Amino acid sequence: MSWPVYKKGFKSYLKLEKSLSKNTVEAYLRDIEKLTQYFDVHQMEYAPEDVKLKQLREFIGWLNELGLSAFSQARIISGIKAFFEYLLHEEAIDSSPAELLDAPRLARTLPDVLSADEIDAIIQSIDMSKPFAHRNRAIVETLYSCGLRVSELVQLKLTDIYETEKFLRIVGKGNKERLVPIGNMALRQIEMYLKERQHLPVVESARNLLFLNNRGKAISRVMIFLIIKKLVKEAGIQKVISPHTFRHSFATVLIENGADLRAVQAMLGHASITTTEIYTHLNTQYLHQVVNEFHPRGKHKK
Repeated sequence: MSWPVYKKGFKSYLKLEKSLSKNTVEAYLRDIEKLTQYFDVHQMEYAPEDVKLKQLREFIGWLNELGLSAFSQARIISGIKAFFEYLLHEEAIDSSPAELLDAPRLARTLPDVLSADEIDAIIQSIDMSKPFAHRNRAIVETLYSCGLRVSELVQLKLTDIYETEKFLRIVGKGNKERLVPIGNMALRQIEMYLKERQHLPVVESARNLLFLNNRGKAISRVMIFLIIKKLVKEAGIQKVISPHTFRHSFATVLIENGADLRAVQAMLGHASITTTEIYTHLNTQYLHQVVNEFHPRGKHKK
């Protein structure tokens, strides 16, 4: 079969069987489009069933020549592997040529972390006399209290809040559900925001969503970014801060204070513990302290 036919089937496979988000599906399809573009540019005619590891390695070499970063190359390789796994699933091929395709090593770069004082400064920068001040404070408190992704925050529903139990029901990547504890401060700010929200003209489709824009519609991810950017600037913080920074700060403060890594993994909704481990960027002084205190060969002899 042709590339367009397989791409169409791949799209359905990702959406229906893998339950991936729209953005992830589109990203994977762009990865496959990049591969077919490579074949077109080099006037190569390969059906999907005919592609071998050799061609895929040459394709990655081409991406490198184009100057794509290691991160971008790894992202494309992930999509390529998913595509050939789909062909394997459909029995169009006997083995995946992408199975032995190596992704470039990625340097793990960690975003800035917000200290408790900086969190307080951001909150204090909110002028509570202005419209939507309670909403904005509730957004900040919820991000920091629960470590949510911005996509999870904008999709949070009123029926996802279990106030008595102090938990939020979160639908994360791949439509996987998890329960995340929410602090008293965040719950209090949500309660105050909801009292104000009662006076807003809310559109029917957004009635069950928690955070709304000034037109009573679902608040967008871009709007969350803009709100955070404005508050950070007004707080006089020079770090590069995004909604993800609050998620990172949430995980970091828990781990640095002794929280179990598996518990943090569950709250963040990470499929792999390896992903959670990026938050364990403890300083070397602390690591030496742990060894000196707990390892029999680490203690200083008198």
